[in-house]
Amino acid sequence: MKNVKITSTILFYITRIVAVLYLATTFYSLLTLLTEWSVIIRENGQYYSICFPFSEKHFLNGENNWAYKIFNFLIPIGFYGIFFLLLSNVFNAFRKPKLFTKYGVNQLRNFYLANITLPFLEILLASIFAGKIEEGLEFVAVIHFFLGVFAYFMAAIFKQGLQIQNEQDLFI
Repeated sequence: MKNVKITSTILFYITRIVAVLYLATTFYSLLTLLTEWSVIIRENGQYYSICFPFSEKHFLNGENNWAYKIFNFLIPIGFYGIFFLLLSNVFNAFRKPKLFTKYGVNQLRNFYLANITLPFLEILLASIFAGKIEEGLEFVAVIHFFLGVFAYFMAAIFKQGLQIQNEQDLFI
C-alpha cells in the first residue's frame, strides 16, 4: 500500500501542475483575445497567434473568428484544465490513510461524469455554433467516454468498499 501512496502523491502533484498550466493558459488566452494584447493577426486576418507574454514569439495559433476561438480553442483548453484538476483529485483520494472514503467515491464520480459528458457537449456546441469540429475530436471523445466508464466501475467498487468498511466499523 505504501507504493500506491507514493505513486499517487507523485501523480497528484504532476496532474495538479498540468491543471494549473491548462487553466492559466485558458485565462491568458481569454485575456489576450478580449484585449488583443499580445495577439498577432496573420494572413490577411484569417489566422491569429497568441504570443508568449511580453514577447512576439508565437505560443498558440488559430482561425480568426469568434466561433472557432470559443468552441474549438478556449473551451477545449479549459476542459482539459478541468480534466487534469479532477484527475488530480482522484489521485489525492489515493493518498489518504483510508482507501475507501466518501471523498474518494465523490472524486471518482466527478471524474467519470466529466469524462462522459463534457467531450460530447463540446462536440455538440462546436458543431452547432462553429459549424465544424476539429479533426480527431470524435476519437478523443470516445477515449474520454471509455475512461469515464472505467472510472464509473471504479467508483462503484469504491462505493461498495466504503459500505463494507462502514459495516465493519459498526460491527467492531
